[in-house]
Amino acid sequence: MKLLHIDTANQPLSVSVSDDIEVLAEFNSAKKINHSMTLMPAIEHVMNYAGLEMNELDGIVVSKGPGSYTGLRIGVTVAKTLAYTLGIPLYAASSLKALAATVRMHEFLLVPVIDARRNAVYAGIYRYKGVKVETIKEDSYMTIDELNNYLKNQHFPYLFLGMDAVKLENQLKGSNFYCIPRSVEMRRLIDTEHDSVDVHSFEPTYLRISEAERNWLNNQD
Repeated sequence: MKLLHIDTANQPLSVSVSDDIEVLAEFNSAKKINHSMTLMPAIEHVMNYAGLEMNELDGIVVSKGPGSYTGLRIGVTVAKTLAYTLGIPLYAASSLKALAATVRMHEFLLVPVIDARRNAVYAGIYRYKGVKVETIKEDSYMTIDELNNYLKNQHFPYLFLGMDAVKLENQLKGSNFYCIPRSVEMRRLIDTEHDSVDVHSFEPTYLRISEAERNWLNNQD
């Protein structure tokens, strides 16, 4: 099954194409770039490198969040548009779980984090069980203190993952591991038989309202 994977949940951009377990092409960048300008060229690049036409795809997989409000909107909008235009299924995977899937360390609880600013993060807690990534704690928006306290009570070694884990290393109480998303890992997190989402109603998982929405609510009577 030929799948196009898109992850724009945070600063890194990751686009890839797979055919079942085979990775045909991928583009991963941690450079701070404008996803609205670079996503479509990246898709064209990996499709050309894989030697595929768009109408040969069997499905689209997109990172559903949490993460950057703008980044998520761009990735999800493009994924929905392509799935609808091509008449193929759309699948969605947690951006945090996808990040955890890039690090195959069985001896740790894996804690991918994305900076949510104001001393808060988006975080999930995962652990490998065989070759599968098992969810220990669902993705949440929480303060860094809340996350530190929760992990302290787990009595199990843990590892913070991601670019933001390194950026926040002075606040996060534990070891960190630098990594960026590889969107192709999302193929292992979905069940193509049962996990497709409705292309019309699907929305990203923000976990909190945007700054613009918050300002609007604060100005209401």
